[in-house]
Amino acid sequence: MELILWRHAEAEVGEPDEDRVLTAKGHKHAWKMAEWLDRNLPNSCKILASPTMRTVQTAEALGRKFKVHADLAPGAAPEKILKIANWPHAREPVLLIGHQPALGQVAALLLAGTVQNWSIRKANAWWIVQRERGDMKDNHLRAVMAPDLFIK
Repeated sequence: MELILWRHAEAEVGEPDEDRVLTAKGHKHAWKMAEWLDRNLPNSCKILASPTMRTVQTAEALGRKFKVHADLAPGAAPEKILKIANWPHAREPVLLIGHQPALGQVAALLLAGTVQNWSIRKANAWWIVQRERGDMKDNHLRAVMAPDLFIK
């Protein structure tokens, strides 16, 4: 299985938290990361986003169909996120657009075997893959991408 964790881009400060919108910089970073993702994700990729405005706007930059999933809202537990993604049983890659600290905790759980507070920076994407070799299952990091790698 392949799981791509994409943290929402930079958002304006304000309340209520779920209505915060992307800044101009956030829009630029979301579009740059979306260009890379669109070139690399298969058409069959399932895309799920948190219901907050900043994650929806980040998802919209990709220009693909996506579903908003209420259980990806801020404060989601890493185990719940993996269940939503159907890890490790999904046949097609799954892209999750969400928040810290949950996305970093998911990455740590999959790559280190325990929930830890790893940091995924705003608008960055982490691509995690599980391979099966005989009876062995191995999770590894395929890519970590940041929008500032594309912005000159």
